[in-house]
Amino acid sequence: MSAQIEKSTGERFSEDEVLRQIEQAVLDHRLPPGTKLKEVQLANLFGVKRGLIRKVLTRLAHSRLVDQTPNRGATVARPSVKEGRDLFAARRAIESAILETLIARSDEQMVSRLRKMLEREQKAYRRGDSEKALAQSVDFHRQLAALAGNGVLEAFLNDIIRRTPLVILAHLGDEEQNRCRNREHAEIVAAIEERDTRRAVKVMHQHLLHIESKIRHKPEAQKADLATLLRPLPEATT
Repeated sequence: MSAQIEKSTGERFSEDEVLRQIEQAVLDHRLPPGTKLKEVQLANLFGVKRGLIRKVLTRLAHSRLVDQTPNRGATVARPSVKEGRDLFAARRAIESAILETLIARSDEQMVSRLRKMLEREQKAYRRGDSEKALAQSVDFHRQLAALAGNGVLEAFLNDIIRRTPLVILAHLGDEEQNRCRNREHAEIVAAIEERDTRRAVKVMHQHLLHIESKIRHKPEAQKADLATLLRPLPEATT
């Protein structure tokens, strides 16, 4: 058994913290679909009781990040090809509405905030830090939703974003060409700055269709050790 995952404070992980660790491992493309999530192993890794792990897995199943099957336990969800395409179609509709709402209330401060996010994303790409770049890319889409100021749209998008990496890993693979393209993020921000809603929505559609159009069934990849997959990524310097 691999070493336990430690908290910086030395305290025990709470239920919410364990949940966030597993969710983040999905967002970072570290937990492939089909990975078995064994209660005993997870309890040992986080230094918590099995009852807490059981609650976390139930919550993850409710958000459709985990599949729970009687007598087989829990595994990281593996969305179907249809579900993957449906998720991206939903993202196109939701993120278009987000852009329309955001642009109607955008100002220089919002644009400046988004440009700073783009700079951090570009720095990560230049360093060759694909994991950090991926995290910045996800944050960009979340920030658009937050700045739009519509809590319902933001909640819908966050729910879909949590499941998007499972689609990519299940049906496209983790190659860089299957991730968000930074150039199009910059085009979206430029359109926001010019208050050009039609252009911003068009670029967003192209941005998401780039991935959606490549979703095809592919065989499951071999799984790595669960402890290795869950270990948090080191913080990269900016």
